[in-house]
Amino acid sequence: MPDQMPPDPTREALLDAALMHVPFDGWSEAAFRAAVRDAGVDMALARALFPRGAVDLAVAFHKRGDAAMLERLARADLLGMRMRERIAFAVRVRLEVAGDKEAVRRGATLFSLPPYAPEGARLIWGTADAIWTALGDTERDFSYYTKRATLAGVYSSTVLFWLGDDTPDSSATWAFLDRRIEDVMRFEKARQNPVIKGVLAGPEWVFDRLRSRTPRDASDMPGRWSRPTPQE
Repeated sequence: MPDQMPPDPTREALLDAALMHVPFDGWSEAAFRAAVRDAGVDMALARALFPRGAVDLAVAFHKRGDAAMLERLARADLLGMRMRERIAFAVRVRLEVAGDKEAVRRGATLFSLPPYAPEGARLIWGTADAIWTALGDTERDFSYYTKRATLAGVYSSTVLFWLGDDTPDSSATWAFLDRRIEDVMRFEKARQNPVIKGVLAGPEWVFDRLRSRTPRDASDMPGRWSRPTPQE
């Protein structure tokens, strides 16, 4: 989920300044230094706020988009939509609030690099989690993870399509998104099938047992050793 703390003015100023340079320099050290200069922020403070420089700025840019999406979703009449429509609407809002397509493109390039790929995966997962949570799905069962993994795939593929879409009003992207939503709904329908329910019953039972286990229950786990209790 996006950060719930109020935006820091200095962080926001640095990010806004960076977005002027990212289309030309990418999320790079050059863009970071230019942002520090343009925002009039001391370099030591800028490094304290963004220790990894432009990488942390790119992360902040993505999280800003998630926060903006949640604000719009909170104002929308989601109750009047079917679940399929809610999911499509949320993904569409997320792309619309992204703003600068070139900044998103440069971010996708950055987070495709091996050192930053895990960070990129966490950000996409966070977006999927934010969407499902905003739509009211908060139950921490087995489907919590499968739903988010499926939506993360839908979201990431739609972003890549959107980056190459030059149709008016991104109409081709929204058509592509509607087709990808079928993946999410197909999974939900499959879960209601008695056969699939039986297949998932085992993994769900294991997951529930692991989730409900507390530290005090761990004493009987294999490999655990406890100090013998002194005899009376």
